[in-house]
Amino acid sequence: MPQPSEQDMRTAITTKDKSRDGDFFYGVITTGEFCQPSCSSSSVKPENIIFFQSIEEAMSAGFRPCKRCQFTKEISGLTRLIDIASHIEAHADEQLTLASLANIAGLSPSRLQRIFKESFGISPKVYQDAVRMRHFKQSLKKGDNVTDAIFSSGFGSVSRVYGEATRNMGMTPKAYRAGGAGEFISYACRNTALGLMAMAATDKGVCFVQFGEDEATLVIKLTTEFPNAKLITSTAQKAPELDAWIKALDQHISKGAPRPDLSLDMRGTAFQMKVWQFLLSIREGDVLSYSELAAQIDKPKAVRAVASACAKNRIGVLIPCHRVLRGDGSLGGYRWGLDRKRALLNAERAEH
Repeated sequence: MPQPSEQDMRTAITTKDKSRDGDFFYGVITTGEFCQPSCSSSSVKPENIIFFQSIEEAMSAGFRPCKRCQFTKEISGLTRLIDIASHIEAHADEQLTLASLANIAGLSPSRLQRIFKESFGISPKVYQDAVRMRHFKQSLKKGDNVTDAIFSSGFGSVSRVYGEATRNMGMTPKAYRAGGAGEFISYACRNTALGLMAMAATDKGVCFVQFGEDEATLVIKLTTEFPNAKLITSTAQKAPELDAWIKALDQHISKGAPRPDLSLDMRGTAFQMKVWQFLLSIREGDVLSYSELAAQIDKPKAVRAVASACAKNRIGVLIPCHRVLRGDGSLGGYRWGLDRKRALLNAERAEH
């Protein structure tokens, strides 16, 4: 069934038309939740609404289920999984095992792991880590210091944010040198406020977000980064979540929606990934210098190496290297042009 027109969807939301429940879902940028058309919540400004065709698409874009909505089996067969996702949201600071979550869902651990990832594109563990990271960023925005934010978010130690997460999200040196040999990488392009954008993903997560003048050039860049991988255009069969991820990032760039917390397949040296992981913790609207970044990762003399790691970031915007400036406050460099860097910073400052 094709998605209704935008006008029809907005009318259904305004009238809280229950008969349209299940036809589409809408995300609320300001709250990070997604709802059914009949949701009893107060009116939402039109510019703060994003539309989705399915619950999976909404959750893959980083939105969580609205507690007021009753997501029943008549709407989706994901009821138990949504309950698990809600449980993870409520207990993200606790140690949640796959076995304990499976017991709540009434499923075996292996089955829960499989259907959760099939539905939402990520495992329960990665989902919990994403929730913790979101809480971590929110704590920083409220003014908490970094250490308090880390522990209140449930990470337990500084190494969990800047150490273990980096190791787990990266690839082995052997696989890195192989240039993607034996892998399938899905990609797609979309026009954004910053120009044509290409996103590519492996089965682990997004591995490539870059901007260019035309699709052919972007595909050449992708091929250069992963010369031995099998590249395929995104299809529902191969990467059902990729189109939703692109849409969510496009909404972030174009309309100020939250930057989606997507699974990332970062590829680089241990030092590069340490830099990139720290970049993920810089709150929107904030900037720091290359020397400040080097000091934050306990490598105060590695300023040039830090700048090099930022320049080699191949996952633009999602890893926000645009928030790093020169010591004198000037923009410095940016892989995709200073105009894009300036536009991203201006948009984030306007939101904060």
